[in-house]
Amino acid sequence: MARASSSPLAIVLLLAVASAAAGARVPGSRGPPVTAAAPGNATAARRMALQNGLGRTPQMGWNSWNHFFCGISEEMIRETADALVNTGLAKLGYQYVNIDDCWAELNRDYQGNLVPNKKTFPSGIKALADYVHAKGLKLGVYSDAGTKTCSNQMPGSLDHEEQDVKTFASWGVDYLKYDNCNDAGRSVMERYTKMSNAMKTYGKNIFFSLCEWGKENPATWGAGMGNSWRTTADIADNWASMTSCADQNDRWASYAGPGGWNDPDMLEVGNGGMSDAEYRSHFSIWALAKAPLLIGCDVRTMSQQTKDILSNGEVIAVNQDSLGVQGKKVQSDNGLEVWAGPLSGNRKAVVLWNRQGYQATITAHWSNVGLPASAAVTARDLWAHSSFSAQGQISASVAPHDCKMYILTPK
Repeated sequence: MARASSSPLAIVLLLAVASAAAGARVPGSRGPPVTAAAPGNATAARRMALQNGLGRTPQMGWNSWNHFFCGISEEMIRETADALVNTGLAKLGYQYVNIDDCWAELNRDYQGNLVPNKKTFPSGIKALADYVHAKGLKLGVYSDAGTKTCSNQMPGSLDHEEQDVKTFASWGVDYLKYDNCNDAGRSVMERYTKMSNAMKTYGKNIFFSLCEWGKENPATWGAGMGNSWRTTADIADNWASMTSCADQNDRWASYAGPGGWNDPDMLEVGNGGMSDAEYRSHFSIWALAKAPLLIGCDVRTMSQQTKDILSNGEVIAVNQDSLGVQGKKVQSDNGLEVWAGPLSGNRKAVVLWNRQGYQATITAHWSNVGLPASAAVTARDLWAHSSFSAQGQISASVAPHDCKMYILTPK
């Protein structure tokens, strides 16, 4: 991939990005961080940061970690790419095939380059990228803003940022997940700024996913550095973890938008730790919240129920809506919740979410979802795939831990 211009203007703008990352943000704003001294520079820096053209809608694809952890191989990655195509998931937008931790040898080569694991990735990452690209998909890899990755089984990219990005680009990598382990006592801002600057110079076509776990409030500075930023610790395949991630992510809704997204971690749908109702809620809330939709199960062997959840095109369309506004929790009554957000075409997306252990009726009032009190709408039930008319409010009886999801279109 082409190296960025080294003109004085480019250098100034790159410096402005780093400066903007450390700036303050107006509470509740969706704009860039703004420094008191030079707000114009910060705004320009954000525009430049997002001119890689990536992440205009939340990223969709698959990641190896939630199901396979370190048990990965090039054969499994190829089979997963095949399965994404053969199941029709690729056509629905799941385009990134992302290899997580454990893909490299423990030690770099004599020139300091990362080396794919000789036993599990004997053909190398470039050959794998070529295979994935031939399927019409994109390949992602993983590294870490530390001395080693979180598994301690491969090197991190700390102090090798430019070298590693050049390597990834030469292999044809399309996505980088950048984790936060083994930080050598150095600040988050220093370590992520260094990789961000390397990506802007040598990896302009690589989606940059910051995995900082939300520790230093990356929603307030991540848009100047990459295309998404983790807002939570790692998700686990259980109800308590999933709901906690949803709530933690919700507080940062105003910071997301085209080019940069809040990331409450990857999907657990299909991994077996939750019921179909809970997975349906998981998928619905992630879609409404404009979270990345990164499948975390084994798509080669997934059940029909799992496929039905992951392939609901109407729910996916909410996530991928061009307006790019993150929906959020707008009503809460002892675990009976309404989440809502605007969509293009003056429409609203609404989720009635029952977080209690009993069947309950949940009502969403127009005043809470952003509609005029007397507005008449056509309500589209995205899981039942049926439509009906409503005015003033919408109510439904919702099973325990399940949800109802609608698009409301004013008449």
